[in-house]
Amino acid sequence: MSNPEPLQLPLGITLRDDARFENFLSQGNELLCNTLVHTALGEGEIFLYIWGEDAGCSHLLQAVCHATEPVGRTAVYLPLDELTDLGPGVLEGMEHLDLVCLDNLQHVAGDPAWEEALFHFFNRIRAEENQLLIAANRPPRQLGIVLPDLASRLSWGVVFQVQGLSDDGKIQALQVRAKGRGFEISEEVARFLIHRASRRTGDLLNLLDKLDSASLSAQRKITIPFVKQVLDL
Repeated sequence: MSNPEPLQLPLGITLRDDARFENFLSQGNELLCNTLVHTALGEGEIFLYIWGEDAGCSHLLQAVCHATEPVGRTAVYLPLDELTDLGPGVLEGMEHLDLVCLDNLQHVAGDPAWEEALFHFFNRIRAEENQLLIAANRPPRQLGIVLPDLASRLSWGVVFQVQGLSDDGKIQALQVRAKGRGFEISEEVARFLIHRASRRTGDLLNLLDKLDSASLSAQRKITIPFVKQVLDL
């Protein structure tokens, strides 16, 4: 019987509890999100490749892993940027899982040992007829993959570009994240963060988490003066 929990490596790699489909704004990515929901259920394509810069790829890969829980499928999330130093041996045996999500492929592109290991892993998981979901910041042909056989394998799957959020979408994302953490942030504060702190969605969400912690410690609401004080803006 399949393990009903997504597998975790004993490497400090865990899924973010809030990285779920429910709190991902699908603006411009409706087809992709629908496709990934089916992937979590074991339906559709065996191999998918998604890419985008500051577009929520990591969130989506973790959301897929979370969504395997209710249907009892085995899944693992492997952020390659955090596993590079451990070497490609971490892939051994992973092909037996129902779903493997490899994130940040660009961090090992051009590394001969990793590329060869990924090529063989691709063949093994395909032979097992299990699913592989890969994310990177660029499309396959622009990754700088040196091994021709691996480059050809990466072109076999369905490729989606993850669309980034507009400023209004980022404001909505900040408000959704705040609501999920049990507080509210005004549109005025959210817009201030975008124009004064960072335009990257990932950075903004991390800043919001920092502001939430500071707000709880100081017992103060998150206002523009408070944001200026905490973030030194």
